[in-house]
Amino acid sequence: MFGPFRKPRIETERMVLRLPQHSDYRAWVNLRDGSAAFLRPWEPEWAPDHLSRKSFTNRVYWSSRSYGQGTALALFLTRKTDGAILGAITMDNIRRGPAQSATLGYWVGQSHARQGYMREAILAVGHHAFRRLDLSRLEAACLEENLASRGLLERSGFKYEGVAQSYLQIAGRWRNHVLYAMLRSDRRGRADTG
Repeated sequence: MFGPFRKPRIETERMVLRLPQHSDYRAWVNLRDGSAAFLRPWEPEWAPDHLSRKSFTNRVYWSSRSYGQGTALALFLTRKTDGAILGAITMDNIRRGPAQSATLGYWVGQSHARQGYMREAILAVGHHAFRRLDLSRLEAACLEENLASRGLLERSGFKYEGVAQSYLQIAGRWRNHVLYAMLRSDRRGRADTG
């Protein structure tokens, strides 16, 4: 549930998903910097100060404020065994009223890719979205050629819905994205984690 006094914590078999904290800066910057070549082809262009402490501090404040306002849920994936940050997942643009939907975004550090962490996180966040937040629809988009992300979404129960022309700027260019959605009432994947 959203609220200023209850910090979100979603547990999976191997991870705890939680809001970023100021003390995460060094681990986050090391993971992002070490994974830059792996992440940059799929993400919006990084600002010159992307890895700065000030930028990270703003990210921490944004995460907390957005959670308190009920507009987004931005979580770090942390491994239970050692607390290592593995990546992040965000439910953003949470829409209430007739829509009851949100947009999902995610990234994982290169050294943690293809180990099932992000699928585990997506299923847990999907469960949280549908059971705890009473959303009806989760949407996600990725570049057409990002076969790893497309496969991840499909294995997680998302269904292909089409192509959005010039959806986001990636590496400084407007790029088409394929659109996927998971519905509370029509999911192929199990989302009973968490």
